Amino acid sequence: MSSVIPASHLDLVERPVFCHLATIRADGTPHVNPMWFLWDGEFLCFTTSTKRAKYKELSERPSAAVSINDPDAPYRYLELRGTVERIEPDPEGEFFAVLADRYSRPMDGPVGDAPTRVRIYLRPAHATFQ
Repeated sequence: MSSVIPASHLDLVERPVFCHLATIRADGTPHVNPMWFLWDGEFLCFTTSTKRAKYKELSERPSAAVSINDPDAPYRYLELRGTVERIEPDPEGEFFAVLADRYSRPMDGPVGDAPTRVRIYLRPAHATFQ
């Protein structure tokens, strides 16, 4: 499957920049948080805990959007909309460690909430960019 991410903006998913992940609350209102992520060529991958609202929202309503601004050119951006295709348990917090390394925040031990960690796979289906 080919990606909807344009080649002109691929650097924004390849670089370790923050994204803003928007989910939908039970009352239909948006919920947005800055997030670390990893693009694996098919999915945007995130981590969270099963105790957080983000997990519940994506489990119940898997539609989501991501906005990424270029820190070097703030009017250059990429917005991706898609669907969470799967959520996998990560009880050792291994993916959190991968992201911490990607964002130059090496860990000195396991993440405190490792037993409740999950890895979220969001497949982008639509892109808007400037």
